[in-house]
Amino acid sequence: MSQEVLFALGLTLFAGLATGIGSLMAFFTSRTNTKFLSLALGFSAGVMIYVSMIEIFVKAKDALVGALGQVSGNWATVGGFFWGHSPYCIN
Repeated sequence: MSQEVLFALGLTLFAGLATGIGSLMAFFTSRTNTKFLSLALGFSAGVMIYVSMIEIFVKAKDALVGALGQVSGNWATVGGFFWGHSPYCIN
């Protein structure tokens, strides 16, 4: 196997083990620590927002600027981002 495939496999295995270990910790604890839970959920939400804004947003902007031009592409990217996250979005 190539080095890239082994690296990807290792990252996937690490993520899966982290999920399993976390679920075991939740299963064997006697009471829920709501402060820790709110901190963990806030961190998780922050990671999702980061991925959405940094990774997906830039790729969408590049594609729309290429198709619509600089100004229209920038406005379409921002509008699409906020419209896609609105509760009135019909998918």
